[in-house]
Amino acid sequence: MGQNEKSEYKEYSTNVLIRRFLPYFKPYRRTLYADLFCAALTTVCEIVLPLIIRQITNTALVDVALLTARMVIGLALVYFVMRIIDALANYYMADMGHVMGAKIETDMRRDAYAHLQLLSNTYFNNTKVGQIMGRITNDLFEVTEFAHHCPEEFFIAAIKIVISFIILSQVNLPLTLMIFVFVPVMTIVCRIINKRMRKTFSEQRHQIGELNAKIEDSLLGQKVVKAFTNETLESEKFEEGNQEFLRIKTHAYMLMGMFSTSTRVFDGLMYLTIIIGGGYFLMDGKILPGDMVAYVMYVSTLIATIRRIIEFAEQFQRGITGIERFLQIMDADIEIFDDEDAVDIVNPKGEIVFHDVSFEYPDDHNKVFANLNLQIHAGEKLAIVGPSGGGKTTLCNLIPRFYDVSCGEITLDGKNIRKLTLKSLRQSIGVVQQEVYLFSGTVYDNIAYGKPGATYGEVMEAAKRAGADEFIQNLKDKYDTYVGERGVKLSGGQKQRISIARVFLKNPPILILDEATSALDNESEYAVAKSLNELAKGRTTLTIAHRLSSIRNSDRILVLTDEGIVEEGNHEELMELGGIYHHFYMMANEIK
Repeated sequence: MGQNEKSEYKEYSTNVLIRRFLPYFKPYRRTLYADLFCAALTTVCEIVLPLIIRQITNTALVDVALLTARMVIGLALVYFVMRIIDALANYYMADMGHVMGAKIETDMRRDAYAHLQLLSNTYFNNTKVGQIMGRITNDLFEVTEFAHHCPEEFFIAAIKIVISFIILSQVNLPLTLMIFVFVPVMTIVCRIINKRMRKTFSEQRHQIGELNAKIEDSLLGQKVVKAFTNETLESEKFEEGNQEFLRIKTHAYMLMGMFSTSTRVFDGLMYLTIIIGGGYFLMDGKILPGDMVAYVMYVSTLIATIRRIIEFAEQFQRGITGIERFLQIMDADIEIFDDEDAVDIVNPKGEIVFHDVSFEYPDDHNKVFANLNLQIHAGEKLAIVGPSGGGKTTLCNLIPRFYDVSCGEITLDGKNIRKLTLKSLRQSIGVVQQEVYLFSGTVYDNIAYGKPGATYGEVMEAAKRAGADEFIQNLKDKYDTYVGERGVKLSGGQKQRISIARVFLKNPPILILDEATSALDNESEYAVAKSLNELAKGRTTLTIAHRLSSIRNSDRILVLTDEGIVEEGNHEELMELGGIYHHFYMMANEIK
């Protein structure tokens, strides 16, 4: 899936990436302008030195008597002041420039996380968590340096190249043109290697994401790994990915070596041009010795600038790659969203109607059901049974719009749910699933998640109604007990009752119970079933169950298969019918 997943993302040109990135500078444009001003100051300070050396050398060659102590001290004082200015400007660049980059990185991470919250289940079904983590953490680390150094380095380079060209042209135009002819050639060569480096860095980032996903998968499933004594197998699978990362990184270092070598070759050619051309011009008297010294210093500055830009290219490519992977998240389509005329639903009663509803998953177009019609009365306890793959969970997922219907419509109290705001719709629905997810935190934190800001009294009341208060009081720190990652410190029944307490606190008029007791032992199932019965009072309740004994008292039972709703009625009516439900029920009793 790794390669397929990678190919689904968009690719961008460098110009597009820069254009999309520039708005992030807007809140910090004053800092940016100050940073560039300081960069200009440091550049001027660096350019002044060759002029001072040139002045001293030429004056001494004309007449050493003209080189007075006052002149030397005056030039030294000018240079000293310039160095103080350089130090202060450099401090600002190193401090506030990096802070600006860190703030931009923080803004981008915030935007990426906010966008992820809006993406549908389809996106998360097809994207590894390790890849997402890599994109909003490691990839954006490079953006801090990029945001700070990119405008700074190019601005400094532009100043130095332009000023160096002007000054050197005044000294000797032919020699200057001979040297600057190498610049476009260097640019072309570097551009070619840069393009290959960007591709390699992108592959490197992707492989880091794959390794993160593999590590996460293996560590979360470590009990299964140990149970099947497959530690060696997991290590081999990890090593395969690890070696692939090494191969990609080795290729990246090869390109970096080519990059560095090509720049050193051009450096040598430029210095060789100075030696030969400068030597001939000195022989002809077209360059003074002091001018030659200044010339060499400016060319050294020019070469150092070009080399710095070229060395920055690696950081540039890493930053561009991070921006690209960030934008690939930001440009992922938001499939479930509020319509422009969506309104909040107020005091919903819980009347749910499916009108000719058809659905297929948007990624693989797997059809689940077609032209489904169903009316669920307010306050009704409806149970849904049927073979695996018949669409029971999918049907329930359509109500809170975890997915949108392909055709038809679903109404709540007579209003199309697509015309209701997602927030108000989902606030009206409580979901208790088979696989309970508890967040890393305390018992209180996890129950209070149903109503952020809830008091301890409200949390305790919800826990009592869910039958959870008794075991919570026996925990070491009671409601302040740390539950561990994904609630690993609690039993399945305890986690389920905490999740039920969370829904009690939310107090929604509609309840969806998705095989909430199927993974529990008999004792835990009995305790949780009591909690669920209490929770279901006065609410429209949809129950998906494989254990048919838990739904005997439902007002209505639906049998859902890949052909749609094939049977409907209460327990007694369906048993008399002698159809699929009767078969399931009898088979369940035989298993007992």
